[in-house]
Parts: sequence; structure tokens; C-alpha cells
Amino acid sequence: MATAHVPVMLDRVLELFEPAIRDAGATLVDATLGRAGHANALLAAHPGLRLIGIDTDAAAVHESREVLAAYADRVSLFQAVYDELPQILAAVGLTAVQGVLFDLGVSSPQLDDASRGFAYAQDAPLDMRMNTASRLTAADVLNTYPAERLARVLREYGEERFARRIADAVVRERALAPLESTARLVEIVRASIPAPARRSGGNPAKRTFQALRIEVNGELDALHAALPAALDAVAVGGRIVALAYHSLEDRAVKQAFAARAVDRTPRGLPVSLADSQPTFVLLTRGAQQPTPDEVAANPRAASARLRAAERVRAAA
Repeated sequence: MATAHVPVMLDRVLELFEPAIRDAGATLVDATLGRAGHANALLAAHPGLRLIGIDTDAAAVHESREVLAAYADRVSLFQAVYDELPQILAAVGLTAVQGVLFDLGVSSPQLDDASRGFAYAQDAPLDMRMNTASRLTAADVLNTYPAERLARVLREYGEERFARRIADAVVRERALAPLESTARLVEIVRASIPAPARRSGGNPAKRTFQALRIEVNGELDALHAALPAALDAVAVGGRIVALAYHSLEDRAVKQAFAARAVDRTPRGLPVSLADSQPTFVLLTRGAQQPTPDEVAANPRAASARLRAAERVRAAA
């Protein structure tokens, strides 16, 4: 059953950005526009806000343009990967912004569109491309990667304990016939995982699907490039908020934020050097999670982890 698209932790996102974007003329980048749930609420709450929306999915950009039609004079939308943020800001004549939002992972509309192949609960072609113009699909990965390379993808991107067993099973099965459907992949994964391990933790294929999606879309490489660029683009007093949905994303966000929030004065000096002081302060203690009420209303929010930081000093 399709779950209606509901922006995750919306009230908290609005609360965190409010001090940074309340003034007319502020600009916020929604680096993962999706279907513009967060963007719509931010624009409604701040009549003077300018929004730059980025998404690699052409369908998301098209639908968001319709959702945000009432704010068309304050919105600029781009179909791009979020690691292209510096080029996009240059194209609109900006060097700094007051807010950057990342809502990472796959969106609800993408999950609910069976033809995209993101959901293990629906039979569909093995696609998983966020940008449907990209060449690499999940079927390509499954049918062409050697077992060792496929196991590495499943282990590193899906944190799958049984990665080699699954990879070996995929290689055996594709020798009989190419893998083309998500249902067949789910069957292979289920048969590869020992029965005791299948009894907890939800669908046993979820880690494999996560790993394939990350590989197909180059998500972690893009994220590792995008986070420093986004932090560089935040003006003094501006804020960055990131919602992550699995440990690999959250770890990347945590490390990128922490690197800007430490004092780099050499040990042993009696005072903190001005140029070595932190350029950001963390606004969240650890990663914040959605409330039980929100999870009950929107089960897809359950795995969300939110982190936020504010720039307090220009870089030296």
C-alpha cells in the first residue's frame, strides 16, 4: 500500500531554520527537493525567502514546479546531483546562502512508483536509477559485476553480513537466466540468508536493495563531495540541516559537521588562536530522531536521524 508523502520531521526543520531565514532576501538551498514537502512549508512560513531546489530526478523537479507554482517568482529549480551545488550557486550569482537542507535517500514517491524498482515489497524491473537518464541500473550491477565486487558493494553499502553468500547465489542464478525483476532478487536474498537471521530485522532484502541503490546512483561519493561544498556555502549565521536514513549517510554527515566544529589550536598553547577556532557550532546533541507520534503517523520516518549546525565564523 502506498504511503502518502509526508515531510519528515517538518516542525523541527522549520524551527531550526527560522532564525537564519526570517529576514527578507534570505536564500535556502533544498539540495534534495523530492516532491517539495519541506520546500513548500519553508516558503509558506517565510514570504521573503528565496529557494533553490536541486534534485537528480526529472519527475521530482517537474512535480515540484507544480507544487511550488504559487511561489514561482521566489524559486529556482535544477535537475542535478547535489554535489553540483557550487556550479548552481555560481549560475544564479550567489556566493553564500542562509540555509542548506539535505533530506537524503529515496523519496516516498520513488518508493511508491513500482516501475522505478526501489521497493522490495513490489515486483518491478531492476532499475533503481534516481536519474532515469543515467546508464547504470541495478540489473547491470547484478548481471555483470564479478562475485567479489558485488559482495563488496553489498557489504560496504548495505552492511550486509551475508554479502558473499548473496553474491555467489546471484552469480549462480544469472548463469541460468539474467536477473530482471525485484521479486526474483528478493527470493535469491531470502534463500541465501540463514533462517535464524531472517526472523528479525524486517525484510531480509532491505540491505541488498539499499546497497544496490547507493551503487547505481553513486550516492555516497556525491554526498562526501556535497557536504563540504554545502558547508562552505553557508553564510555566517546561516544553518545546515541534514536528515539521514541509514548509518552510512549519518556517519558522513556527523563527520563533516564535526570537522567544522572543532578548535584546531595546537595543543599546549595557552589560548585559542582566532584562525583555529570552530567555524560552526552543532545545534543538535547527537542525532535527533522523530517522535513516536510522528513515526506512528508516518512509518517511513522511523529511521530518520537529524543533525544541524550553524556557521558562527567566516573561514580564515
